[in-house]
Amino acid sequence: MRSFRIGGIHPPGNKLSASRPIEMITAPEAVVIPLGQHIGAPAKAVVAKGDKVKVGTLIGKAEGLVSANVHSSVSGTVTKVDNMTDSSGITRPAVYINVEGDEWEADIDRSETIVKECNLSSEEIIKRIETAGIVGMGGATFPTKIKLTPPPGNKAEILIINAVECEPYLTADHSLMIEKGEQIMIGTAILMKSLNVCRAVIGIECNKPDAIDRMTKLSAEYKGIEIMPLKMKYPQGGEKQLIDAVIRRQVKSGALPISVGAVVQNVGTVYAVYEAVQKNKPLIERVITVTGKKVTRPSNFLARIGTPAGTLIDAAGGMPEDTGKLIGGGPMMGRAMINATAPVTKGSSGILIMTKEESVRPPMRDCIRCAKCVEACPMGLEPSLLMNLSEYKVWDDAEKNYIVDCIECGSCSYTCPANRPLLDYIRLGKNVVMGIIRARKQ
Repeated sequence: MRSFRIGGIHPPGNKLSASRPIEMITAPEAVVIPLGQHIGAPAKAVVAKGDKVKVGTLIGKAEGLVSANVHSSVSGTVTKVDNMTDSSGITRPAVYINVEGDEWEADIDRSETIVKECNLSSEEIIKRIETAGIVGMGGATFPTKIKLTPPPGNKAEILIINAVECEPYLTADHSLMIEKGEQIMIGTAILMKSLNVCRAVIGIECNKPDAIDRMTKLSAEYKGIEIMPLKMKYPQGGEKQLIDAVIRRQVKSGALPISVGAVVQNVGTVYAVYEAVQKNKPLIERVITVTGKKVTRPSNFLARIGTPAGTLIDAAGGMPEDTGKLIGGGPMMGRAMINATAPVTKGSSGILIMTKEESVRPPMRDCIRCAKCVEACPMGLEPSLLMNLSEYKVWDDAEKNYIVDCIECGSCSYTCPANRPLLDYIRLGKNVVMGIIRARKQ
């Protein structure tokens, strides 16, 4: 069974919500919908205070080359267009809406009927995806339209669907494959058509045998789509790691997956593409895992974008008494949330509630030069060196040692016996070095 060849670790899965069906969360009384839910420039608000909106109404238009449309996930009245503080404490522009009923735009197909045939051209498919505001839903939130339009001189040879979900605790993608497998197959075929490729591989780690079995049976009816079980290893969900596992090609430093002929899409994105192209439904909701060892009902929820995180936590049984930290995402690549009032977004894959005991970091000790971080790094970097260079602000050397190649997976910190905050320093240094590189190009 395949896996990627450089580095990697094996943290406990803790897939506590794996057997839970997807539950729909009722729209709250009010939502706050950020206009910057994607990599790139925030969308520009096209509504104002007092405007009436429906579910699916465009409220933010993509601004610039790398951007994405934003739509209302509820019907009601816009109360203001103002800044908000996201789950990480960063100020972003947003649209505030009071919910009044649940009226949808008339051109959205809300029926349960599965639509298989797609007679649109490649250009028409990509346009619908762009209009619907689809972004990468594995966490990166890169506008999907851009991935589907390779730069000149590059041609896609294979579409790889990331259904790995290697991050501990999270099960949103797993539940989606179980309940929406047919739609995912159709979405995969649509993406193949948009890229003009004849082969697609859906990579699923072997800790999801029910998903592998279901998707394998469904794939028999779809020409060119293969299900590939993969050995469990973190961070196999990284684009470069998944490409290595599936087609045994290495993406060079600074290069994009298209340089080796691959386009990678998350399985949640594929489902959103199906809904956009076949149902004319913009990206206004997504499946989110709410979990933790002390959570009463670890669950997978279908929630409207803009719903407060606390609403989902209440639906999972409420905040445990000994809660020490909220994590947006999983324990490896997720980020601490400042509170539970922040809204869920297109990139929200999960909410992890950690106990006080789990949240306390062990004391840092001196590096013992064991090189476990080097062995674990899936990008072949030297994390202990990069931490030192970041700590002492030696930015030229940090750049020369490929700090910008770090995918921030946390494998180095996880494996360090001295409890050194390797990723914290590397993330800081990476941001500084990327800023220097951008300034140099201006």
